[in-house]
Amino acid sequence: MSDVSGTERYLRLTVELTVEVQDIAALQAAALKEISHPDADLDDDERKEQAELVSADDTGATALQWLIEPDHVLGLIEHVDQIEPREAVLGVEPSDGPSDEDEDDDDHAGHDHAGHDHRH
Repeated sequence: MSDVSGTERYLRLTVELTVEVQDIAALQAAALKEISHPDADLDDDERKEQAELVSADDTGATALQWLIEPDHVLGLIEHVDQIEPREAVLGVEPSDGPSDEDEDDDDHAGHDHAGHDHRH
C-alpha cells in the first residue's frame, strides 16, 4: 500500500512458530485435499509430484506448507487495515520441540497466530 506521497514502504515480518503434530495422517490428508483442489495452481504432473512429497514426508513439514496461506500472516496484526501482503515465504522444518526460550516467552499467551507462500 502506498502513502499519500506515492512512496511505497515495506516491512518484513519474521515469525518463528513451533507446532506439535498430533495426527500426521490427518495433516497429510488435509494437505492432499488442498493439492487436489481445482483452485490449486498445479497441472496433473505437479499435483502428483506434490502429493508424493507430502505422503513421503513423515515429519508433516511438507503437508503443513500446503495448509498455511499468506493472508494468515495478517491475523498477527490486529486492528490494522492499511497493510497488504506483497510477498510471503514460509519454511517448515522438523524440530526437537519448543526451546527453553519459547517456554519462557508468554507475552502473547492466548493469541491464536499462524503465518506464508507456496514456493515449491
